[in-house]
Amino acid sequence: MQRAAERDQHDRRDQREQRAKGLRRALVCAAAVPVMLVAAGCSSDSGSGDKAADAGSGGTPSAQKTSAQPSPTVQAAAYAALPDACKVLPKKTLEDLAPKAESGKKGSSDDPSTRASCSWSSLDNNGVKGSQFRWLNISLLRFESDSARGSGEKLAQEYYDTQVSDARSVPGAKNTKADPVTGVGSAATAVRYDLKKKEGAFKQETVVARAENVVITLDYNGAGLAGEKTPSAEALDKLARVAAKEAAASVARANGGAGAGTPGGAPSKSASADPSKKAPASKSASPSPSAPKKS
Repeated sequence: MQRAAERDQHDRRDQREQRAKGLRRALVCAAAVPVMLVAAGCSSDSGSGDKAADAGSGGTPSAQKTSAQPSPTVQAAAYAALPDACKVLPKKTLEDLAPKAESGKKGSSDDPSTRASCSWSSLDNNGVKGSQFRWLNISLLRFESDSARGSGEKLAQEYYDTQVSDARSVPGAKNTKADPVTGVGSAATAVRYDLKKKEGAFKQETVVARAENVVITLDYNGAGLAGEKTPSAEALDKLARVAAKEAAASVARANGGAGAGTPGGAPSKSASADPSKKAPASKSASPSPSAPKKS
């Protein structure tokens, strides 16, 4: 029994030692786990640091490739300035179009570099024989390139198309005819029509031209008042085309001749087709000012 008791004690001692060894192993393992976690964390942190460094130097490779791609750009507008609208025509041309006009009346503008206009009124009073009336107006509108809306040339072309359509859709106009004009800016169209007013029968001529990113709208009309003969539509058309060409050349000169090409401005490849074939747009155009009554 004693040996049994000793063996039992020995077994118990062995069990206690085994339990102690097991506990020590458990403690060692438990202590090793945080070390491994720390090591793994350090490894992860090391990677994060690398990524942070990458971010500091431009981000991940894919981000670097993305940032290396050029951002969308729009072509700069050809013209950055406008001439004085009252000085776009030579004196001789003004005398031909409005022989009795003393001076041009400049239109109001918040920014003369983007919008300008001038008008001339001429009344050749022949007493009982009647009078010849002429009215001329030139407006200039310049478009800047915009990354959201497009290039200045594109925006000018859109406005040009609208102006031509409006000129062809004037309320009360009769015998409307539209023809393309060559040798004037990048694109040009002449629109003529007859307009009956209480003062008399008017012959109206409108020439719309685009010189790169600038749109020129020239309105010219004439009438024979108090029994005077109505002017020839062909004669007014010829004078208006000459004036439009000179106005386009003046715009080019105001910008150092950049993009001018020929004196009237060489047509660009983006010029639209014959605007007379386009469908009429909104009828926003209004007839030109009425002629003054005979004095």
